[in-house]
Amino acid sequence: MLEAAGLTPAEEAVYRTLVTMPTASADDIAKQSGLVPLEVERVLAALKAKGLASGTDRTPRSFVANPPDVALLPRLQRQSDSLDQARAAVTDLLETYRRTRRRRDPDQLIEVITGAEGLRQHLRQIQDSTRHEMLWFCKAQYVAMPSGSNQAEFDALARGVRYRVLYERAFFDDPGAVDNVADGVRAGEMARAVPHLPLRLAVADRAIAICPLVPGGPGGSSEEPTTALVRGSNLLEALVALFERYWVDAVPLHVSESGTVDGTDGAARGHELSATDRQLLSLLVAGVADKAIASQMGLSRRTVQRRIQAMMAVAGATTRMQLAWQAARRNWM
Repeated sequence: MLEAAGLTPAEEAVYRTLVTMPTASADDIAKQSGLVPLEVERVLAALKAKGLASGTDRTPRSFVANPPDVALLPRLQRQSDSLDQARAAVTDLLETYRRTRRRRDPDQLIEVITGAEGLRQHLRQIQDSTRHEMLWFCKAQYVAMPSGSNQAEFDALARGVRYRVLYERAFFDDPGAVDNVADGVRAGEMARAVPHLPLRLAVADRAIAICPLVPGGPGGSSEEPTTALVRGSNLLEALVALFERYWVDAVPLHVSESGTVDGTDGAARGHELSATDRQLLSLLVAGVADKAIASQMGLSRRTVQRRIQAMMAVAGATTRMQLAWQAARRNWM
């Protein structure tokens, strides 16, 4: 039982006997443990060298047990630290091994997973092992993991993993989707919305990605989904770049005091624009430059920019592209 602390079975037996006695000689312990006195002497010497036993000044050749918390816990901590270092070394070796294999074996770059259950297992596994960040594309209708069922996300958020999730507009039409997103945002998820996403995607620590290759599952065809597990490669870098490109233009989602997710359902679409702002917005969406808008509407360029900033604030948009999308959702034009 104490092998993890570096004790042999004989050393553990002698130490356990020693802690039950105020002081003990080799003969005393031999009587209690059934070991030969000569063997007990050898074991006591080993325990003394390891700091688990000490000799006594009053009685020659007698020993006393050192407190277990002082004698054993530091040894266990050193053992634990050594194991952590060994795990880190094995992880580095594994990554080096994979990089070497990838150069010669394409199968190491992409692994094909068939079936919804296999996809669910891999999604849970990569989230459980993620240390820094998860990136997600969430399209409407699920393939393997229904909205609100991803407990691995909440576990990862609790241990400090950052989640950046992009939802396409149609995702919020699914029953309970808004409430599920609100739960994630409250837990620390960074969520944004876009009109449409090109594919489903999950990326862990920018080191591994899961990307379904063909439709399947409850939200697709009747066939089982086929998924690609993509490891470090130019393809993985392209998928990460695709996520970042969509993230820049997406609308941030926030949970309001009433519990709704602002930015998903046009909660503020009741805001009415003036005729001037509607005209300005139409010209902006059409691609007309600020200077030309100002000239056409008889306004200063500064006024045009100020009105655009005001509409962006109302819409919760950080870019003009986001403003255009919000304007369409809220029927401002």
